[in-house]
Amino acid sequence: MNIMDFNVKKLAADAGTFLSRAVQFTEEKLGQAEKTELDAHLENLLSKAECTKLWTEKIMKQTEVLLQPNPNARIEEFVYEKLDRKAPSRMNNPELLGQYMIDAGNEFGPGTAYGNALIKCGETQKRIGAADRELIQTSAINFLTPLRNFIEGDYKTITKERKLLQNKRLDLDAAKTRLKKAKVAEARAASEQEVRITQSEFDRQAEITRLLLEGISSTHAHHLRCLNDFVEAQMTYYAQCYQYMLDLQKQLGSFPSTFLSNNNQSSTTPVQSVSTPSVLASASASLPSVSNSVVTSGLSELKTSSGSRRARVLYDYDAANSSELSLLADEVITVYSIPGMDSDWLMGERGNQKGKVPITYLELLN
Repeated sequence: MNIMDFNVKKLAADAGTFLSRAVQFTEEKLGQAEKTELDAHLENLLSKAECTKLWTEKIMKQTEVLLQPNPNARIEEFVYEKLDRKAPSRMNNPELLGQYMIDAGNEFGPGTAYGNALIKCGETQKRIGAADRELIQTSAINFLTPLRNFIEGDYKTITKERKLLQNKRLDLDAAKTRLKKAKVAEARAASEQEVRITQSEFDRQAEITRLLLEGISSTHAHHLRCLNDFVEAQMTYYAQCYQYMLDLQKQLGSFPSTFLSNNNQSSTTPVQSVSTPSVLASASASLPSVSNSVVTSGLSELKTSSGSRRARVLYDYDAANSSELSLLADEVITVYSIPGMDSDWLMGERGNQKGKVPITYLELLN
């Protein structure tokens, strides 16, 4: 027998098997043939696997949306991943906003209150952007990748073995149907032999499928560890962002509320503090919402009095002309008001040097 004859016979046998399965499947749907049912334990395992696959896909896709809301960016990352190439690095939204703020602050002048505040805010936004990148990278490695490996690996294997089990089950039931229809003793003996063979193959495939499905419990345990890693990554990210904003609020803490509010609120109205999660409660004590009102009130009183006060300089300041006094961060100077002076300025003295200083750069000392 040459190879061509062997291939022809194999194709004919495969076609016969396919036709037999198709006939059996159709008759089952029409209620004209009996169907071997899987045992309850195997059915429960199959149901658990399907449920796991369904929710894993949903969680994975929504996590991708959470980490990268831009659908075009997700498509681009997917294409580069399939091409096994690294996607071009681009600024994320916080980094882009931060860069715009820094550029605007430099354009308006780092020595101005608004320009300096923009630069400080921009630097904080860029730090948040860096934290966002770290969250995406950590979550992709520790959470999304294991979920994707299950969908594209383990579950595909389960699906393949389950399909083989279905085919073996159809072969068994088709053999049983032929046995029932066999009238001649010789044909009946051949059918009984076929039933024994197909039953053995079905049982073996059922055992293989069962062992794979029982691995779903291990998958759940693994995904639980991955979920803990994801939660820890989020906790780190939000804690970093909170700390960055807390530091920024401290830096802007001496700004009068007229600079901080878009509404015509009283300058003595304290900034309402925001409740924080218990995991960050230890840091809430340093929120400057109370100190803001104190500083603002002290500056207002100083503007209307003839006395002088000591003040700490919050940021470096370069004098724009000879009437102003250059400042260094953290130095302590004497400040006072003189009649007719602009409301945003005070007179400052450092030894024999004196000149106008912006009040937004100062923190009054008790």
